[in-house]
Parts: sequence; C-alpha cells; structure tokens
Amino acid sequence: MRRFVAGLFVLALWVGAAFAQDDVWRTQMTDGMSLYQQGRYAEAEEKFSAALKEAEPFGPDDPRLASSLNNLASLSAALGRAAQGEPLSRQALAIREKALGTDHPDVAQSLDNLGSLLAAQGRYAQAEPLLRRALAIREKALGPEHPDVAQTLNNLVELYRARGKAAQAEPLCQRALAIQEKALGPEHADVATSLNNLAGVYLARGQYGRAEPLYRRALAIREKALGPEHPLVATSLNNLGVLHLARGQVAEAEPLYKRALAIQEKALGPEHPQVATTLNNQGLLLMIQGRYAEAEPLYKRALTIDEKALGGEHPSVATDLNGLALLYAARNEAAQAEPLFRRALAIREKVLGPEHSDVATTLNNLGVLYHEQERYREAEPLFRRAQAIREKALGLAHPDVATTLENYAALLRKTKREKYALEWEARAEAVRAKYARENPTK
Repeated sequence: MRRFVAGLFVLALWVGAAFAQDDVWRTQMTDGMSLYQQGRYAEAEEKFSAALKEAEPFGPDDPRLASSLNNLASLSAALGRAAQGEPLSRQALAIREKALGTDHPDVAQSLDNLGSLLAAQGRYAQAEPLLRRALAIREKALGPEHPDVAQTLNNLVELYRARGKAAQAEPLCQRALAIQEKALGPEHADVATSLNNLAGVYLARGQYGRAEPLYRRALAIREKALGPEHPLVATSLNNLGVLHLARGQVAEAEPLYKRALAIQEKALGPEHPQVATTLNNQGLLLMIQGRYAEAEPLYKRALTIDEKALGGEHPSVATDLNGLALLYAARNEAAQAEPLFRRALAIREKVLGPEHSDVATTLNNLGVLYHEQERYREAEPLFRRAQAIREKALGLAHPDVATTLENYAALLRKTKREKYALEWEARAEAVRAKYARENPTK
C-alpha cells in the first residue's frame, strides 16, 4: 500500500487595534508564525504557547485568545499530535462564533483547521461538513477567487482522496491551482501544495505520466521557496518516490526516500507520523528488492510510531499492518501474515467503509495468501469482492484492476476451470490495453 503525506493549516494573527499591553503577544505570534513557515515547528510551538499565556488576561471571548488557540492547534497537527490540537481548535471556533458571528472569515478559518485536524485523525465523515461550511463562508465573504478559498479546496481534495474519491477531488484541485497561480504567482509555496495534491489524485488513478511533472514542479518550488531542509520538501520527495516505485523504478525511488527521511527525522523528530510514512515506503522498496531483513525493522518501527501517535484504528496503522503482512507473506510466514492482514482489513472497513479501494487492496493480498496455501475456497470470494470494489472505485483502466483479475484467473486455473480463467485473463488484458492507450509512455 502506498502512502502519501499532505496537509494544510493556516495560522492567524488578530489585526484589530493595537494597544500597549498586547505588544508582547503580537511579537510572540509574529515570531511563531515566522518559525512555522520555516518548518521549525518545535520552536514555533514555544512562541505560540507564550502568546497564549499573554492572551489569557484579555478575556475568555477575546479574538486574540482565539488566534493563539488556533495557532497552537495547527502546530499540534504539524507535530503529529492532531488529537491534542482538536480541543484547542474547538475552543477557538466557539470564541470566534460568539465574538464575530457565524459567517465571519475567521470562523471559516477555525472550521477549516478543525476539519483538517479531524481528517488527520481519520475522522473523515465528521471533517467533511466543517470543510464544506468553511468553503461556503469564504466564497461568500471573500469571493470565489481568494487564496483562502483555494486553501479549503485543497483540504477537501485531501479528504476526498483519503476516502477513495479521486474523481471528485480532481476538479476541486484544478480550481485551487488556478486561483493560487493567479493570485500568488506560479512560484509561490502554496501553488506547490495544489500541484502536489493534483499529482496525488492522478497517482491514485494510475495516471503516472500526468502525476510526475506536477510532483517535480512542486518539489522545485518548495526547494526554492522554503529551502532544501523544510518538511514540505520531504513531503514532495516522499511522494515522488512513491510515484517511481509505482512505475517499478526502484533505483530512482530509493535516494528520494533516504533524503526525505533524513529531513523528517531532523525537522520533526524520530517519532512523527510522517517519519512512519517514509519508513513504510522504504520498507516496501526493500521488500521489492528481496531485502527482507532490512525491511522488517522499518515496518515495525512505522507501526510503533503510528500506533502511539494516531491510535490503534487509524488508516495509517492499517497501512503499516498491511505492509508488514506482505513482508511475512513474501517470506512464506503465512501464520504471521494472516492476522495482520485481518486486522488491517477490519480497520479499513470500519474507518474507510466497505467500498474503499484500500479495502480491496487488503482483500486481494489476503486472497493471494490463501491461494498460496491452497485455501482456494477462502481465497475466491476475497478476489471477487476485491475486483468489484476496484472496478467501481478505480474504473476499468487501472493497473490494480488488472492485477486482481489476473490473480483470480490464476485461482481458476488451479481449480481446473480453464474456460473461466481464459475469460478473466482476457478481461485483464483488456484493462491493461485500455490503460496503455490512455497513459502512453514517452
């Protein structure tokens, strides 16, 4: 299972009338925002915590208190602690709704950040209405071409992509990109976010040729605008590595993962979920190369990080479990692989829903495991369900659809159903041919 990292939170600085007593607060907030933009999140957290203490005497309903809470919540998310940021974000939202009214742009900012915090925890159904409300407020209050509108569109894109709805995400991302390029210029760091997200949509749909130039442009913008050691540069490196690995370009992917991991461990610390993402992806690369002994500790470390930071039922934990199970299956350790696949499947069905493409991935993998153990009766319904999900979620021109068709055809041959095997093989060939026509290589 491939993993991506993305996210967008916006900081706030109250711009009301200045008074002598809030000079210290403003300085702490400004310094914190500068550190945040540099990717120096731990230092930024110290500044925002100090600003919060300065804001508390202003009163429980003061917008400056809400701004301080908002920024600390965003820092919590950046530091991989979304659950800790949630109550701060909710408090900021309550203050702003009371002080400013329900349709104020600052309320939209709090809704957007709270929605993103919930999405980071895998609570997608709760996040979506908040993001949609934020979008409606911003479009009405700021106009449809405002950069803040693009921010919420991007967060909706990531939500839809996480829920397996790439087709719904694409037009939103294209709109966000157009807004940002017009309002901010083609080299702005926020433009890189939209490029990264649109590339992720194409990657999820198997459109690798469309994804690559967007990922490369996003990386170039981020290196220039943010510096080569910024966490968002690591995000771009990781995602470009995922693309190369999806295309079978192992040699190209490996140095990207290594550089991404070095940046993340230095900037975010060794226990951050984004570190786990890159470790997981490195584990898959090593497994593909047959370097099982090197892959296992990476998968295990990723699982430990995610369980501690995100909880035992987060989609990222399912990804770690799926990867570790694949490793054990590749080493013919079926007894260790099966319970991990089953736990991954249970998490994905519960959190993502029974029709998500990630559910199909685990069903397919478990089916392969049973097939190799000659447990054909148990494997067959898994393949058939995986195929139905993938055709619905991914369409009839995706490599993963062909893979499941081929896996089921192999089972049919093993069980002496040659006629049906030929039919499924022909379907797989048709899918791969359609994919090749729609995604020609240079």
